[in-house]
Amino acid sequence: MKISFLAVVGVAAMLLAVLAAPALARSAKAGAHAVAKSVRHVQVKPKARLKAKPKARPWARLEKRKAAAEPATAARYRTFSPQQAKMAALRSSAVLIVDPATRQVLYQKNAGAVMPIASVTKLMTALVVIGAGQALDEVLTVTDADVDRLKYSSSRLRVGTRLARSQMLHIALMSSENRAASALGRHYPGGTPAVVRAMNAKARELGMQRTRFVEPTGLSSLNVSTPEDLARLVVAAQRQPLIRRYSTDPGHTIAQGRQATLYRNSNRLIASPGWHIGTQKTGYIAEAGRCMVLHAKVRGRAVVMVFLDSHGKFSRASDANQVRAWLVRARR
Repeated sequence: MKISFLAVVGVAAMLLAVLAAPALARSAKAGAHAVAKSVRHVQVKPKARLKAKPKARPWARLEKRKAAAEPATAARYRTFSPQQAKMAALRSSAVLIVDPATRQVLYQKNAGAVMPIASVTKLMTALVVIGAGQALDEVLTVTDADVDRLKYSSSRLRVGTRLARSQMLHIALMSSENRAASALGRHYPGGTPAVVRAMNAKARELGMQRTRFVEPTGLSSLNVSTPEDLARLVVAAQRQPLIRRYSTDPGHTIAQGRQATLYRNSNRLIASPGWHIGTQKTGYIAEAGRCMVLHAKVRGRAVVMVFLDSHGKFSRASDANQVRAWLVRARR
């Protein structure tokens, strides 16, 4: 009987499989035993419960941001109380609160920033005009030269109106009348260029090192200063009785021909019974935002407040009220 080659090969393979089966079984059993043994010795630790991070205090976050942004000045922010840190939410870009008697800085925010100051300029205009000793009853005439061709702002003071110098000062300080301020500058000895030189000279005299004036109304964004410099200006203005009286008058009526024009104070805080303001000035142009400076008394303590570039029509008054509330609490 003939046996084929393929049959022989098949038989041989079967024999090898039979002979190898016990060894494979032993090997598989040993492997399974090792795996089981290793599993028994594994200690599964319970999942650790994640602890919630304590919520950072608002003023702590402020300190961290300030320290990162201004390493050189971060130290002063570490001394802020919670109430002071809350005041960092003021909507004015630059703020300075200072005690004029002791020169103690009570709060500051970008106090050294050089910024446009808008009609706060008129405080310096009034200061140099009064200082020139010109007759307050001298009649000045509003001309076409006083019309605003820089911002094209409106005015209730008509070309051709004739008013005493005192009345021009009155409505310039109280209601921020631009044409009145321009007329005051034109009638200064030597005209507008001379009054601008006098304003810059007075700034240097007062130690306002980063202040510059180019015209007397504040319509130019090139009229710049800092909260620190403006605090010096406010203190100087407070010494002038006319500036105190005119800047805080609630309203004033002037005659233009046969018509009477009522001007009201541009500062809404003047009408607030909770405020005792000695000197004030507001200002606004697009480049400067809403600005306001005050010399006031809070619980019998004199304080100077400077707010520059406040965002929102009522935000500068809101900022001032917030500062006043903090000062009231601090004096208890």
